[in-house]
Amino acid sequence: MSLGLRNYLTVTGGYWAFTLTDGAIRMLVVLYFHQLGYSPFQVAMLFLFYELFGVITNLVGGWLAARMGLNVTMHVGMVMQIVALGMLVPTYLLSVPYVMAAQALSGVAKDLNKMSAKASVKTLVPKDANNRLFRWVAVLTGSKNALKGAGFFLGAALLQLVGFQDALLILAGGLFAVTLVTLTLLPEEIGKSKAKPKFSQVFANSAPINWLSAARFFLFGARDVWFVVAVPVFMSGVLGWSYVQVGTFMATWVIGYGIVQASAPVLLGLKAHAPDAGAVQFWALVLLLIPAGIALALGQGWDAGTVLVAGLLAFGVVFAINSALHSYLILAYADHDKVALKVGFYYMANAGGRLVGTILSGWSYQQYGLEGCLWISAGFILVALLLSLRLPIGTEHAT
Repeated sequence: MSLGLRNYLTVTGGYWAFTLTDGAIRMLVVLYFHQLGYSPFQVAMLFLFYELFGVITNLVGGWLAARMGLNVTMHVGMVMQIVALGMLVPTYLLSVPYVMAAQALSGVAKDLNKMSAKASVKTLVPKDANNRLFRWVAVLTGSKNALKGAGFFLGAALLQLVGFQDALLILAGGLFAVTLVTLTLLPEEIGKSKAKPKFSQVFANSAPINWLSAARFFLFGARDVWFVVAVPVFMSGVLGWSYVQVGTFMATWVIGYGIVQASAPVLLGLKAHAPDAGAVQFWALVLLLIPAGIALALGQGWDAGTVLVAGLLAFGVVFAINSALHSYLILAYADHDKVALKVGFYYMANAGGRLVGTILSGWSYQQYGLEGCLWISAGFILVALLLSLRLPIGTEHAT
């Protein structure tokens, strides 16, 4: 096994472990506080700092990684997640501000880890090996999302089997063990820039990266505006599903989404060449039709359970392809030596979209129901599509 492949597998393994805990804590918090009687908007607000600090982390984290190395920022994120899990164990402290603070720490941890793992892939692939880069990014991102889905199930199952506190302790212990392993195996110099970049270099000066980042903002806002709070609360409160049923479905959805994302190079049939902006534009248009179609079907009085499940499955497949294309293009557009800076800026926009989507998910569901969330989602996708029209056809003009 080559050193590059070994490092790629180590980064992927660490990212998997982190993502498992991240998915589990998300489901634990949503279901536990819904069980305590919190409104959908209150539950959404628990994640406000999680998403807000993700924006800040991606802005600063790329700069720190370029100076100190991606290995350092990845492991700092893992340690911070362990601390965030531990903060929630004493349930007598669980006021809304306290949980928001713990989620802020978890948001910093998640985006440090994600930015570090994805940027590392660029440094492990030879220049001009765009097909391999697309495959490796698709596998890393897709497998991560599959593990996040497994985390949803794990969180719901642990909540029902061992309770909130013991579930958190189990997750923290497992992540601590993985952190020790990856610290031992990964070289220190991964992702460290040869020159010490100034903080002003964080802000992308490449037009394609700016347009892609803006499109990413609306793409992920479109997902989270109905998926984060509205869907699990609707399933539990309107459809009458149990916590395990909700967790199992959400887990299955995200696992399937991850499998599609990892398989995107095969599904798209791109054997001879890597994708470009034309693929992003086409698949955004396809995605736009799905939330609009679900909202129209619900408005016509079709069976809500059937419409929601079928619509989520279709949305998951098409969204996964969109996300895989975006994740590849940002690495293709970024220079090798500045990849941490550019990926950090891009995922700042990603986190911003999740932040807006999360807040709107609770508020719009409370005000307008699931249909309102779906129409907002469709509007966000339309904006993402229009922004992607400014991307160059062919990545050779991007840097």
